[in-house]
Parts: sequence; structure tokens; C-alpha cells
Amino acid sequence: MSSWRIPFAALLAGALFGLGLAVSGMTDPQRILGFLDVFGDFNPALLFVLGGAVMTTMLLFRFVLRRPAPVFARRFHLSDVRSIDARLLTGAALFGVGWGLAGYCPGPALVGLGVLSPEALWFVPAMLVGMLLHKVVSRSSGA
Repeated sequence: MSSWRIPFAALLAGALFGLGLAVSGMTDPQRILGFLDVFGDFNPALLFVLGGAVMTTMLLFRFVLRRPAPVFARRFHLSDVRSIDARLLTGAALFGVGWGLAGYCPGPALVGLGVLSPEALWFVPAMLVGMLLHKVVSRSSGA
């Protein structure tokens, strides 16, 4: 396999993902915050984005996994973790709180950074500090 195919495939997948985020409005923190404001000025538009993603996954995931391997890899890299523990719940809660406060999660934040969104300009550095902090804490606790 040519050495340029994997980075090109990653670039293409990232561009398609970013385009999907932009078209769906997931890069607009106000739209996200409106979706999360279920007792206030609720904006249900992202339910359609979520529904489309869930339906696509439900329909196509089983066909993809019937392949012996992905197109640009030797094997699939799927988690074998099937339990819910405190670490997972804590991470999910932190993700949710951050998403609710900022209206961003990592993918849309990077797209927002690409268009110099003011929110993304402070969110992405804070996200990187959080990732570094997680790495330091995980190393020190042996997790």
C-alpha cells in the first residue's frame, strides 16, 4: 500500500466529518446550547442530526464489520470493554459538563478553530490542557 494513501484517507475522512459538522450546525455553540436547554429556549434541530447518525450506524455498521479488515488497516480496532465503571461515568460527566458550558466538543471545536471562532480560540487550548492533565493524572495513578 502506498505511503500517501493512509494520510490522504485520513484527510478525506476529516474533511468529510468537518463538512458534516458544518452543514448540520454542530459547529455553532449557540445551536448546541439551545439543544441542551430543554427547559428554556429548546432547539430540537440537532435531534435530526443525531437520528441520522444513529440510523446510518444501525444500517451500515454490520456491513462494515463483515469485511475482514478496514480498507486502510490490517484489522479493526474495536474496544472489548463491556462494563460501566466510575472512570467511564466521570469522563462522561466531565464531557457533558464541558459540552453544556461551552457548546463545543472536540470535533466541532477544531472545525471552529479552523474558521477562527472566538469560542473555539479559548476552548481548544483549554481542551488541550485538559488532555495533558488527564495524561499526567493517568500516569501517576497507574490507570
